[in-house]
Amino acid sequence: MDDRVPVVVHELADGGRRVTINGEPVGRATSIADLVEFLRRAGLDEADVILDDPTLIEWRGGGPDVWTELPS
Repeated sequence: MDDRVPVVVHELADGGRRVTINGEPVGRATSIADLVEFLRRAGLDEADVILDDPTLIEWRGGGPDVWTELPS
């Protein structure tokens, strides 16, 4: 059995965060709404998604509250 986390939200780059599900790229999310849509398309019901569940989602480069570049 594969013990990888099924969803990875990657570091912020180019105005969004790349999302992979089961190792396959599904798009670039610019908000939680985008991420939830990717998960819905992958067959996950929004009611079953807990954003801080580390067995479902691995957040790289910040958690679910990081969607924009910080001012320099």
